Amino acid sequence: MIRVTIRSIFLLCLVCYAARPAGAQEASRRVADDPRVADAVRAWEEWVEYQAAIDAVPGLSLGVVHDQELIASNAFGFADPETGKGSTPETLYSICSISKLFTSVAVLQQRDAGRLRLDDPVSEYLPWLDIRDAHPDDGPITIRGLLTHSAGLPRESDSPYWTAEDYPFPTHDEIVARLSEQETLYPASRYFQYSNLGLTLAGEVVVAVSGQPFGQYMRSRILDPLGMTDTFTEVPVDLRGDRLAVGYTARQRDGSRIVVAPFQTRGIAPAAGFASNVGDLAKFAMWQNRALSGAGDDVLRESTLREMHRVWWVDPDWETTWGLGFAVSREGDRTFVSHGGGCPGYYTHFRLEPKSKIAVIVLTNSIGSEVGFYTSKAFDIIAPAVAEALDEEGEVPERDPELDRYTGIYDSIWGQMAVLRWEDGLAILWLRTRDPKEGLFQLKKTGEHSFRLVRKDDEEVLGQEFVFEVDDDGAVTRYKTHSNWYLKVR
Repeated sequence: MIRVTIRSIFLLCLVCYAARPAGAQEASRRVADDPRVADAVRAWEEWVEYQAAIDAVPGLSLGVVHDQELIASNAFGFADPETGKGSTPETLYSICSISKLFTSVAVLQQRDAGRLRLDDPVSEYLPWLDIRDAHPDDGPITIRGLLTHSAGLPRESDSPYWTAEDYPFPTHDEIVARLSEQETLYPASRYFQYSNLGLTLAGEVVVAVSGQPFGQYMRSRILDPLGMTDTFTEVPVDLRGDRLAVGYTARQRDGSRIVVAPFQTRGIAPAAGFASNVGDLAKFAMWQNRALSGAGDDVLRESTLREMHRVWWVDPDWETTWGLGFAVSREGDRTFVSHGGGCPGYYTHFRLEPKSKIAVIVLTNSIGSEVGFYTSKAFDIIAPAVAEALDEEGEVPERDPELDRYTGIYDSIWGQMAVLRWEDGLAILWLRTRDPKEGLFQLKKTGEHSFRLVRKDDEEVLGQEFVFEVDDDGAVTRYKTHSNWYLKVR
């Protein structure tokens, strides 16, 4: 077993982050080049990097999409800490359950082609589906039930593939053989029960009605048309430690993580088998933005994608809502479609806001990473900046380049602070905050090297003072606030 301590991963992440190329952030002519967007992306990236580093995440790759542009892509840490191979935006990760989105798209393609109906019983297409029905007086297991996780099926095929040391994911034949020994969990269309078995069966329906092997169908009908050449329908274990990141367990009690053995999901591939990277998942987001705008696309028609993004299942608790394949959530006045993925050694998340055409992708090579939390906070801080950049009547604030010298990471025993460019001046972000939007405060210049905090509740009232110290060469070395010093470390 290889153990990686919190301290060693933290230091490795910082080294790799500091060494990342200045051009890692992709630019679009209209949005990414706007300094307000660049500032917001930088604030979110700094916050994610710090949060993940203190959680001992070995490596992380991230991307932000607006419409048809990958406006930011970055990475930090290591795809393989043992060899020192750094993570990049091109690093491959198992995306696990994000695979379900592609399988769901395939099902809807076949529905649109007239080869199936969503409310058809699954047994019409899979005559070998002989799972015992614990609720025979209820309705049948339907294709819609598979896509909304409301079919009443158990979560898994009857095999210990998540916990046994060699991750023995079953083959198609093994799944079929064990079905007769399993029984339904709930009456159909009664409760939400997330089910890998269900989306596996959805993939089998696609195979049955299309007459093509699953991987061949996905490549020819979805991945190739979208230009997703770095996406695989099975984890490419031969690339592990090179293009494919090495996975790690959840943190142990001593804070370390343990290397996870390579695996392939075999028969469970429609639910959990794909591997991909930031660039390809960005293409998946861009396609959805195009399709929702009515642009011609052979993968899926606009009305069908909107159907997938619509809530089709609400649990009795009125909290769990699901579309056709997509998780659908309403947060305030904003609607998101998303899906996370968790496999042995990997946690990933994809989140799209159709209205703003913004998508965020976070991929990690460790279990337990807060990927969904990272993607959700991106919208709070980046979406307003994108809206400002798109406002034709808005004016980009003039920026004093002399303020750049103060930006950077400042350290103390209490944690790290980021001093960032913001609007026409500076802002300070406490990186330990759980809410980067609320934890970011603008600074107003009040002296040669001094600034005051701008209160959010009253911009006319200034708060604490920050005084920066400059050496003989004009370089900023630290700042003082409330008589306490924070040392500039980057």
